[in-house]
Amino acid sequence: MPLTYLDHNATTPIDERVLAVMLPFLREHYGNASSRHELGTRSRQAIAQARAQVAELVGAHPSQVIFTSGGTEANNLVIKGVAASLAPSQIVIGATEHLCVMHPAQALARNGWQCRQLPVSSAGLISAQALTDAMREPTAMLSVMLANNETGVIQDVAQLAHLAREQGAIVHTDAVQALGKIAVDFAALEVHAMTLSGHKINGPKGIGALVVDKRLDLQAQLAGGGQERGFRGGTENVAAIVGFGAACELAKARLAAAHTHAITLRQHLETGLIALGAYIFGADATRLPNTVYFALPRIHGEALVIALDNLGFALSSGAACSSNHSGISTTLMAMGVAPELAHGAVRCSLGITNTAIEVDALLQAIRTTVERMQLMKAVAA
Repeated sequence: MPLTYLDHNATTPIDERVLAVMLPFLREHYGNASSRHELGTRSRQAIAQARAQVAELVGAHPSQVIFTSGGTEANNLVIKGVAASLAPSQIVIGATEHLCVMHPAQALARNGWQCRQLPVSSAGLISAQALTDAMREPTAMLSVMLANNETGVIQDVAQLAHLAREQGAIVHTDAVQALGKIAVDFAALEVHAMTLSGHKINGPKGIGALVVDKRLDLQAQLAGGGQERGFRGGTENVAAIVGFGAACELAKARLAAAHTHAITLRQHLETGLIALGAYIFGADATRLPNTVYFALPRIHGEALVIALDNLGFALSSGAACSSNHSGISTTLMAMGVAPELAHGAVRCSLGITNTAIEVDALLQAIRTTVERMQLMKAVAA
């Protein structure tokens, strides 16, 4: 049975053009970028080119890009690395942040800091007033994700950053889910640091970046041989870095077309889901063009995902790492979603290769599966 992949917010298939530029650096161009011979020079030059490609996608200078092993490391680097140069104070984060922001921020609270979470509306949005209220206490850092990985809700990071900077706070945004789906401009967001990841934009896994204001006082969390200008020790993963750069170049070239394609499919999918009685989470907010997070009344989300997987459709019941012991998404809890509805959550995240035919087939599969589940419940009753 052919697979229809609809879980692109979790990861994306590597683009063949990205793989093609990576392969030479896994074969003949295997030099260590710190070596002074020709093979090492070739690797250094390839890293420099990739750094420029990443910077170009987000409107930054190549010298602002620090390569990491992924978004999780980049988030830990900025939160812990900035805190290391400051006296304990308050760090403010959104209530719907990814755990790789939430956990390091909470870790600071065990070392004299105060960690405060900003509440979100039923649409998943943080208000300027909520931030203003939080910053009545002295605040050293603010971290708010640009786009939520489950709902796709886009925060007004520029507005929040402006307010925080007026109070002298360092501002960071996790832009992992936004990259390649909407225009991302480092300067326009008014942040001091921004997290990116390769495998969300048809690049390789295990590579990410932290884009920083060059005036930011940041202490390395991985001490080593001084790579990445001393911010991140360890021999560079040249092939992955090259792949990340190539993926960024492709993402920039197709951004407008990909956005239009995703919006068209999303609208088609949501129209069909609503006709089936589905509730769309975050529907009242501006969202990523590819993301549909929905629930059908009295249908358990995980059961629906498993049934659809058996029919050849790969979706998810949200972000597994964002659920607590109750099995309910912490994002939906923060949005005030009733538990019985939250248990039904299913995320469909579209990609550039998905088609309207696949969306039609998915809707038919959901309709058939839901009817079968409802019949089984009726028989059991």
